[in-house]
Amino acid sequence: MLEDIKKDTKIRMRKSLDALRNELKKIRTGRAHPSLLEHVQVDYYGSQVPISQAANVKVEDARTLAVTPFDKSMTGTIEKAIMTSDLGLNPTSAGEVIRIPLPPLTEERRRDLGRVVHQEGENAKIAIRNIRRDANTSLKELEKEKEISEDEERRGETEVQQITDQMVSEVDTIVAEKEKELLEI
Repeated sequence: MLEDIKKDTKIRMRKSLDALRNELKKIRTGRAHPSLLEHVQVDYYGSQVPISQAANVKVEDARTLAVTPFDKSMTGTIEKAIMTSDLGLNPTSAGEVIRIPLPPLTEERRRDLGRVVHQEGENAKIAIRNIRRDANTSLKELEKEKEISEDEERRGETEVQQITDQMVSEVDTIVAEKEKELLEI
């Protein structure tokens, strides 16, 4: 039972780390990367689909993305979807290809993005602590029902805390890497 709780705790905390990584991918660093457009939804013949299902997104150079729609008649719709997204990008259509130049980040914008990265890191830490609380509650219930001893409960709580500390340090590492990436010019 203790092993099941620890295993479940690790799995749930890893998912929190994955969610943090996915959120940080959306934060623009100044370099072009196809994942920048992953969350952009396009109205594709009446249904909302991710841009990757309606077009091919590739990096043209360090500061330009090229989007090639699978259906040429969708060029205007895809361009509009990119414009109305919360990314602040201005795509230009060149026939069948939509080019998206990424403006250089100002120092102020880099600091703002740094704060956003920090906030995402804090959210991940909160999620990890909530998972720790759930695991400790499960341990207390097992001890209350006399399925494990007090010593086993304390040992389980100690091990859950070690897992939590490890995951929190991973969050700090991920956040520090993203901040370093944001400050690169």
